[in-house]
Amino acid sequence: MARTPVSSALASVDSSRADVPNQARLLLDLQRVNKIAQRLSGCLETETVARFVTDGLVDQFGCAFARIWVVEPDQTALRLVASSGLYTHTNGSFARVPMGAYKVGKIAQNRVPFLSNRLAEEAWVKDRDWAIANRIQGFAGYPLMTGDRVIGVLATFSHSPMAAEFLEVLQVLCMTATVALDAALRVDIKQTLAQVSARPSSLSDQLATILTSTTMALVGTETSLPAATGYIFVQLAELLNDVDCDYARLVYGAAEVVLEAIVAIPTVATLTASTPTASTPTADSADTAEAIGARWRSHCHQLDFMASCLGGTFQTQPGPRQQMVQLSLQIPYGDGLTGTLVSIQCTTALVQVALTGMAYKARLTPSDPADPAAVVITDSIAVAQSATQAIWVRVNGSSLPPAQVRAVIDWTVDAEQLAQIVQLVVQGKSVAAMPTADLPRPSEREQEIMALLAQGLRDRDIANRLYISESTVKFHINNSLTKLQAKNRYQAVYQAAIQGWI
Repeated sequence: MARTPVSSALASVDSSRADVPNQARLLLDLQRVNKIAQRLSGCLETETVARFVTDGLVDQFGCAFARIWVVEPDQTALRLVASSGLYTHTNGSFARVPMGAYKVGKIAQNRVPFLSNRLAEEAWVKDRDWAIANRIQGFAGYPLMTGDRVIGVLATFSHSPMAAEFLEVLQVLCMTATVALDAALRVDIKQTLAQVSARPSSLSDQLATILTSTTMALVGTETSLPAATGYIFVQLAELLNDVDCDYARLVYGAAEVVLEAIVAIPTVATLTASTPTASTPTADSADTAEAIGARWRSHCHQLDFMASCLGGTFQTQPGPRQQMVQLSLQIPYGDGLTGTLVSIQCTTALVQVALTGMAYKARLTPSDPADPAAVVITDSIAVAQSATQAIWVRVNGSSLPPAQVRAVIDWTVDAEQLAQIVQLVVQGKSVAAMPTADLPRPSEREQEIMALLAQGLRDRDIANRLYISESTVKFHINNSLTKLQAKNRYQAVYQAAIQGWI
């Protein structure tokens, strides 16, 4: 049965919803976004992730059709990977869009979201008669960005006008979709095999080809690795090459392969400094340092996520006397996805992503929400009540858990504890509620800045938005990291969402 487009963002002309408060409409839209986000858990296939998003826009928001393009490796064009609704094929005239061409290419090139309710009148439309014949009025496009890098474009089309607020709805959806798509793109088997086959067969040879100015050592006997595992090590090597790595060691152990590296602190200080330094001579060089730093943090976050997906870890820590930074990437042999099935169904997209990453680290296997064999992890009363094995996620200000849940966790749980709790639930046992840490409360300004940070804004953009200096923004972010006991901004955003800051 076709779904009636009842979203506040799309049904702006629906008189039956005129008496619904704006806040209630926004909450309804966010609930629909979270339903889409829940399907992305545990999926590492590019086309599948993209199709879940486009299917969700059609099913949940009543879009006429929706599409996702991803940027090709050479950055010259975008490739259509998913299409839902009116058209489901991905091999038509828009299967490949040159960068900067049409509106999709311009959104990717300029990184500016766009919304129009007069599609047939837009000069850039290739076929106006088609828009008129199919009664397409609304168009909204949003760039999919990680850090300062565009990985694709999401576009939706509607029969009815779209409210301007629909771009905000897309922004929330794109935050989760980008994380899932970027991880999928990086471990996509076809892309991996194509890149690996062009390099020498052994991993040590591949790394030596990239790290030409780095002193390298090999410990242990090399063994064949899954393509996705080798690809992650290659990604780290390329990052190390960008920062002039001094030393790297590849170790083949009994159960895992490890790449350890050392980077001199002056280089990393340039990349990760939270405040301007006197050694920054010009605004241009400061911009460059900030851009490099953003790439460093973005790549480290992506490596951590990909390693988690394969049951491994990625860590950075200061070396002796704070003169260097040590990096360690550890991946177990095999695919890492052999643990107990868990179905993560949270009402907040950021909490959903955070717990999915935690599940991977716990060697659990996130599954489809409909899988009856999975242990359900949720903060939704309706979901918990319908599950036979449920773990309740207690977030700041959340409702009391339903009586039938087997265990209660909060944001303080770590990967090892989560794995133990899931196993106890599988065995039919109940687990008492875990204590919630009494952390300092944020100031109003700290909450405001964390909310903007969660939207993907840079320090400079936040400063301009709030009419304060960048150094003040960094000061409040550092305070927030301390209060949230977070090691970096990504952890801070996740925990801020879980605690109800944003």
